[in-house]
Amino acid sequence: MEESKSIMFTIQSWQVLGPVFLVGLLWLVRWVNRQERKVKVMQLAVLLSFGIYLLCVIHFVFFPIDVNIGQYSNQTPWYKTINFIPILTIDVTTFLLNIIMLIPFGMYIPFLNKHVDSVKQVAKHGLMMSLSLEILQLLIRVTLGSGRSTDINDLLANTVGTVIGFFIINVLWKAESLKTVLRSFQL
Repeated sequence: MEESKSIMFTIQSWQVLGPVFLVGLLWLVRWVNRQERKVKVMQLAVLLSFGIYLLCVIHFVFFPIDVNIGQYSNQTPWYKTINFIPILTIDVTTFLLNIIMLIPFGMYIPFLNKHVDSVKQVAKHGLMMSLSLEILQLLIRVTLGSGRSTDINDLLANTVGTVIGFFIINVLWKAESLKTVLRSFQL
């Protein structure tokens, strides 16, 4: 009788994101120690909260990863899990959730890089972030047999969410009473 040659297990987010969080904290401590100027507590709060936000995004987008390689792997070819048709194939709930997921990213951008100050630049950052997530999903699908799909509508929604977040922070930035406070959080 022939032995089954399948590999099947699940990778939970804590198994990956726990160590990533610890490495991130170590990097943050080292970065602060190497700075020539004094880093303010508010700036550390921005960096730490941004790191936690990124870990949450990674958690929602990628995990759990169901590894399924071998005889019982998903039989759908990976290239058939890519949706290239924009707008017409939108799942409204998923589209809205993708917008909401990247609104904070658009709000963080002016704090992390004060030179990014136009909608075009922010949209480019949102598109690059979303493209990175989609390519990683595709790579995980191809290499580990995960059931995730890659969707052009996610790129659109994530970019829109980033721009909305940037608009929200710009409205707050225009309020004279908040301008000084917000500026103290910028890196």
